[in-house]
Amino acid sequence: MVVKQVKHWLVARANAARWRSIQDWAEARGAEFTQTRDGLGFLVEARQAVPGPLRIEWGLSQRSYLPGTELRMRCEVGLHPDLQFMVLCRTLMENLERAVFEAYTDTLKTRVDTDTPEEMRWLVMFPKFNNASSQILRQRYGIVGVTKDLTGAWIEGELGEALVQASQDLLPEGHPFVLMCMRGNIYLRTEMGEADLPKLQGLVRLLECAARAAMRLNGRVADAGAWPTTTSIAFTPSTRPGDVY
Repeated sequence: MVVKQVKHWLVARANAARWRSIQDWAEARGAEFTQTRDGLGFLVEARQAVPGPLRIEWGLSQRSYLPGTELRMRCEVGLHPDLQFMVLCRTLMENLERAVFEAYTDTLKTRVDTDTPEEMRWLVMFPKFNNASSQILRQRYGIVGVTKDLTGAWIEGELGEALVQASQDLLPEGHPFVLMCMRGNIYLRTEMGEADLPKLQGLVRLLECAARAAMRLNGRVADAGAWPTTTSIAFTPSTRPGDVY
């Protein structure tokens, strides 16, 4: 027991030094930085962030399609629940579509059940938006949403430009990445082998950009009354307490 405790302390101390720049950045933003209990990951919580409270986690992946460690983030903006969109790496989209097809044809299932992550369910449930004005957007990302009109309004403009820019360095071709608007919040999840401050900052900016784009649509949805709802709202997310999503 003593040896285990000493080993844990050494790991936590070493990682604290590795993540010092991230801790300094978080605290400069008025956020709280804490290590996970095992000392192998960290959590950043910025309760007063703009455009909404921000939660950042880095640690072991919670998704089978992201090997190793991942960065996951949530920005709470209180959006209309019918605002449901997703943009993801096109290679990942094709892999997930193949996995869904194989899983549910091999077992003769005719529906996607609640054990399947939203990322996979939405590829079956929602229409794809294939008319992005940018060729890079069309080539590098898969885009789906509750309606094509709303999805297009979300992805075009500032967010689309940010995704195109990110494809040049932050999100190289084939790098697993998912950005979602659901349950009133914006979520981002991506593979990240080592916690890297510049990449983390870039992804936070992308998340915030997606949040602003969704907030611009929020009033439009609320004023128009009932947009088409989706069965995904009825699903209960399969996450553990404290998870980003």
